[in-house]
Order: sequence, then structure tokens, then C-alpha cells
Amino acid sequence: MTDKITIGVAVAIPEPHASVLSEWRKRVGDPEAGKIPTHVTLLPPTEFLVQQLDVVEKHLERAAEQQTAFSMRLSGTGTFRPVSQVVFVQVSAGIVECELLERTIRADPVHREVEFPYHPHVTVAHDLDDEQLDLAYDALRDFIAQFPVDRFVMYSQDSTGAWHVYREFPLAGG
Repeated sequence: MTDKITIGVAVAIPEPHASVLSEWRKRVGDPEAGKIPTHVTLLPPTEFLVQQLDVVEKHLERAAEQQTAFSMRLSGTGTFRPVSQVVFVQVSAGIVECELLERTIRADPVHREVEFPYHPHVTVAHDLDDEQLDLAYDALRDFIAQFPVDRFVMYSQDSTGAWHVYREFPLAGG
């Protein structure tokens, strides 16, 4: 047994939208599609010592208490190319709430440096060739979904690289 755990924190995309986007991720050949729940990242994969989890969870509880439930809207596609081989569905409402949550969550004691500025989105194709990325971009350009966000989720990664719900954190008023 290891004394470390890798976690990620995200807004989980609800059904039926999660399955639609996950199926497209599989359809374009993304090998991670079956391992990663459909989500908007708030804290990217971060390794902690298992004994730090109590502190991390208390921190996430406080972050959830500071944010009221909100509405999220996803609409259309975007890409980070040529900087990163990623196609995503855009968050068009709920951006500010995600930014506030991300900033609060990434603060001490969970301080985590990130490579790129935060941009809430739902990845639908990652590290694929241009043809596959273009297929995802074009196929989902008219995708629209709207739903309430009343919680965020802490995921843990298993030894195969798959992510599983570890714990949910209800937002204030959620």
C-alpha cells in the first residue's frame, strides 16, 4: 500500500450530458475517455500524502461553504491548439463561479502551481492528431447544455490511471 494519493477536484457534468461528451471522446479515439469522468477541472491531478487528506478535505469543505450553488451552461467548442493538443466544450455561464472556486481551492494548504492560466472547460479530445481533434471540434460545435451546480467532487486516481469519486462537497445553498 502506498502512502501517497493523487486527487483532482472538479465540477462533475451530470447526465445525460456526461455520457454524450464521454462517447464523443471515445469516438475520436482518446485513450483516456474511459478513465476520466466528464468534468470541469478545479484542481488538476495533485499528489498528497494520505495523512494530509484530513487537512485537504477540511480545506475543500470551507471552499464549498464559500460558494453558493450556480447555473452552468456549456456551449460550442474551443481549442488550445497550437499550445496544447486539446479540444473542449466551452463553459459559457458559470465561468466566474468556477474561477472563484479554483482560486479558493488552489490556495494554502492545497497550494498548487499550474502550467497555464485557468480556463474552465470540458475536455473532449486530448493529445490526438489534428484529424481527430478537428472531428471533435466540428461534431460538438453546436453542443449546448445547462444545469445547476450544487457541489464539486474530489476524485482519486487508481493504479490503472482511472479516476473515481472519493467525496462530494455540497455548495452553500446547494
